[in-house]
Amino acid sequence: MAKLMLHGDLDRPALLSVADLREWEQHRAEVVFDCATNGPQHHVFEGVLLRDVVASARPAFDARRRKDRSRFLLAVSGGDGHHSVLAWAELDADFGGSPVLLATRLDGTDLDEAGAQLVVPSDRCGARYVSAVTHVWFGALAAPNS
Repeated sequence: MAKLMLHGDLDRPALLSVADLREWEQHRAEVVFDCATNGPQHHVFEGVLLRDVVASARPAFDARRRKDRSRFLLAVSGGDGHHSVLAWAELDADFGGSPVLLATRLDGTDLDEAGAQLVVPSDRCGARYVSAVTHVWFGALAAPNS
C-alpha cells in the first residue's frame, strides 16, 4: 500500500496512507486541464484539503502572525520523480484559500495502491499535479544573506 511522508518544519510529522487521508473530510474537484500535448482532459478528484493535512501536523509558525505564515513553502514529490512547489499562502484561508487536494479517488477509482495525487484545481495545465505522492515537505524560506 502506497504511503506518503509528511515532514519538515512540523511538530507532528507523519507517514500516511490513502486510507489515512480518507479520515479527513473529503472534497470533490471537477477539473479540466488543457495541455498542448494532449488537449483538454476532464477528471473528477476526491480527497482531503492539503492545508488540513499540514495543519494537523502542527506547522512550526506563529499562526497569529500572517507574515510569518507567508514565508512557508510545500515541496511535493511523486513516485515517478516529478516534483512541484506551492506557497503556503496559496492554501492558507487568510491568503489564497486555494482548495488544493491530496486526492484519494480519481474518476471514481480509489488510489490506495497507486498513491495519493496532488491536485491544484485552479491550474489551467496539470503540470503541478503530482501522481503517487511520496513526500510532502513543509518548511520556511530562509531570508537571503545581505
